[in-house]
Amino acid sequence: MRLNDARVLLTGAAGGIGRALAAELLKQGAQVLMVDRDEASLRVASHQLAFGESGHEVRVVDLTQPSERTRLCQLAGAWRGGVNVLINNAGVNPFGLFDDLTSAQIERTLAVNVLAPMQLTHELLPHLRAQPCTSILNIGSVFGAIGYPGYVAYSASKFAIRGFTEALRRELGSGGPKVLYLAPRATRTPINSSTVEQMNKQLRVAMDPPQAVARTAIRLLASDRPSTVVGWPEKLFVRLNAWVPALVDRAIRRQLPIIEHHARRNRDDPTQQATPAPGSIPVPRRQIP
Repeated sequence: MRLNDARVLLTGAAGGIGRALAAELLKQGAQVLMVDRDEASLRVASHQLAFGESGHEVRVVDLTQPSERTRLCQLAGAWRGGVNVLINNAGVNPFGLFDDLTSAQIERTLAVNVLAPMQLTHELLPHLRAQPCTSILNIGSVFGAIGYPGYVAYSASKFAIRGFTEALRRELGSGGPKVLYLAPRATRTPINSSTVEQMNKQLRVAMDPPQAVARTAIRLLASDRPSTVVGWPEKLFVRLNAWVPALVDRAIRRQLPIIEHHARRNRDDPTQQATPAPGSIPVPRRQIP
């Protein structure tokens, strides 16, 4: 796809990866409809994009609410001739031992990470199939191929979205939108608490800047590849986990005491809970009309 012809619906646009994605898309000449439930952060993201008002618009939407999602799809179908790219990027990743997660955290993880992108894709699919050149890009995770302690609910949700992407791509074949999957590794965004960053440093886990993830997503959209994993040795670990999972089991078992220590710190100190980046620009709320 020629990105200067792209009209993109981007969810989770106020977060680190979403904001970087919007910036890269706009640099390539795409038009971007930026969607997020965090109004203040979305306005800050919009303000920081130095590409003028013509290239992007913002809408405050909670994708877990059917009525808001339906209104968004109606808007997207007509926005500047109708979107031709859907990027399902919105997500949450509660860090903690599974015993310590609340039922609400588990339900929200599945609602935001799995049900919302599936239902949004389902509602937009007739519109996308009616156009000659369209793409659906689902942002997953390395943890969608490697189940990881401390991220049980998150891993489950990303395994699900990877399976959804693969199955939909095979079902649509060559007669529908391209269905793509991007699996970032750890990324330095406000969604991670400082405890998570300290744990990754102790485990020597590389954390990419969101701009690196965004550039990989741009390359994937412009290529003929159906999916990619960001980073090395993560690409190798994904293959090892598929071929010889016992080897990965042993490697992660050695990491488990460190993961458990930081998960308990995160649980016991409320200030370590990740929160969205705060906004600072007071603007009127503009929802889906």
